Amino acid sequence: MATQQWRRRHAVATLIAACAAAAVVAVAAAAPDVPTRNSTASASAGGAPARPGGNDDGKAYHHVWPPMGFGWRVVVGSLIGFFGAACGSVGGVGGGGIFVPMLALIVGFDPKSSTAISKCMIMGGSVSTVYYNLKRKHPSLDMPLIDYDLALLMQPMLMLGVSIGVIFNVIFPDWLITALLITIFLVTSTKAYLKGFETWKKETVKKRLEDAKGQEPPSGGHGGTEHETSIPVEADAAPPPPSSKARNPTDNEATSSVLKNIYWKELGLLAFVWIAFLGLQLTRTNYAASCSVWYWVLNSLQVPVAVGVTVYEACGLRTGRRALSSNKGGSQQQQSALRIRQLLVYCLFGVLAGLVGGLLGMGGGFIMGPLFLELGIPPQVSSATATFTMMFSSSMSVVEYYLLHRFPVPYAAYFTGVAFVAAITGQHCVRKLIAWLGRASLIIFILASMIFVSALTLGGVGISNIVHRVERHQYMGFESLCKV
Repeated sequence: MATQQWRRRHAVATLIAACAAAAVVAVAAAAPDVPTRNSTASASAGGAPARPGGNDDGKAYHHVWPPMGFGWRVVVGSLIGFFGAACGSVGGVGGGGIFVPMLALIVGFDPKSSTAISKCMIMGGSVSTVYYNLKRKHPSLDMPLIDYDLALLMQPMLMLGVSIGVIFNVIFPDWLITALLITIFLVTSTKAYLKGFETWKKETVKKRLEDAKGQEPPSGGHGGTEHETSIPVEADAAPPPPSSKARNPTDNEATSSVLKNIYWKELGLLAFVWIAFLGLQLTRTNYAASCSVWYWVLNSLQVPVAVGVTVYEACGLRTGRRALSSNKGGSQQQQSALRIRQLLVYCLFGVLAGLVGGLLGMGGGFIMGPLFLELGIPPQVSSATATFTMMFSSSMSVVEYYLLHRFPVPYAAYFTGVAFVAAITGQHCVRKLIAWLGRASLIIFILASMIFVSALTLGGVGISNIVHRVERHQYMGFESLCKV
């Protein structure tokens, strides 16, 4: 009993430390002496494309790239970036809500460059997290931790929604984007916290039942019981089928092969969507003026690409040829085919998540993570799948920013390396903590905390910029897409 209480206190202390570090970010965001020259609407949007008309002097946008050097700004920024990438990789949200204010307000980059380098950090963290998760199995089934079918169903619609959301971001005024960002993030973080408390209570009941069984005459020794209780299993999930034995996650890493855990066909289709969207967006950016005929043609071509791949996956799920491994039904043999209404709901949520992400300038993980949890997906699978889908969207943004020369390569490479190492470190530490405490709900609490902190930092920066524009009597209404 004393050991359990000590473990609970240790977990609470970890969460308090995370909140304290988040407070450091919030205080840094409010610091008045940090260079904020050329601040535009992109800061309030959390990383959306800045508007050329957002500058105070009305002239062309000027990048602010501080000289490369390990001063106190870079050191503090690295520590905050390490914390953001570690927690973001665990929660499946990337950490852009911490990276963008840190790069702009502490290191000293302009908002556009901060957004670009933030995408590099998200890509670095997601790549390392995906590689780490490729060696892992489902917490209770003999399947990969990443749900490839779920990713293939929602990722094309997510990217389509992002393209639509970016257009709205250009049109909507700063005050509306900031208000939507704060409202949506506070609502999603609150729902995630409630889901975390609910899962925590169910895990407590499950642990008490297991402890009661452990007090009965043991059939396989005390060590066997202890081994079983250390497995984090989603409380809402149905008991695993007889053919899928519950196992210790550490054993999975020793026996599972990365190549065997990859579904090559699904990965190939996701790569096709990535290449198609990247080609269309680069062509539109370089060869089509806003609101021209080719501009709308290239934008419209994204629809058949996304819908075609999604319909292909949906047909497989509808006929039962394919199945969502993260669904509550257990193994693919036990799962029934999804109904058309269920498939439409999944696709609609994917579009909405992308639209909100593109509108607010954030990655889809801030929306997909809480959404997956609401759909009853285990926290481990939710985090891994959200990070997997985010790897494609973030890497596409990095390629675009690189070709447009939006960030200094040395700085981007350094912070990408920081995020890469931090993501693996965060995954390893939290995974050990979950295996020790037997509570996968810690992932949900980290996810909710990251969203809440992002609401504070990005909302604070956005409000500050709005006040600045009001004081200078600048235009605060809707913009015209054709003038950008």
